[in-house]
Amino acid sequence: MATPYTVVVYPPAADGGRRVRSGAHFLGMAYGLLDIAEFLRDAGVDDADEAYVETSPRIEWRGGGPKAWDAEQTPG
Repeated sequence: MATPYTVVVYPPAADGGRRVRSGAHFLGMAYGLLDIAEFLRDAGVDDADEAYVETSPRIEWRGGGPKAWDAEQTPG
């Protein structure tokens, strides 16, 4: 079954923030998993929390996974 949307978390910027998009929609800049969880709750994913963000197949991590928040440590 296909997921109804995919959230893309982009590589960390110099300040550690990561752009978060769903399709053509910019959801915001995240500085941690809790920020992404809040974006998802705002979008109607009521059960989104930090554990959900770390393990959800709906989230595509670019430039490092859920533990990468430092631009200098991202694979590149």
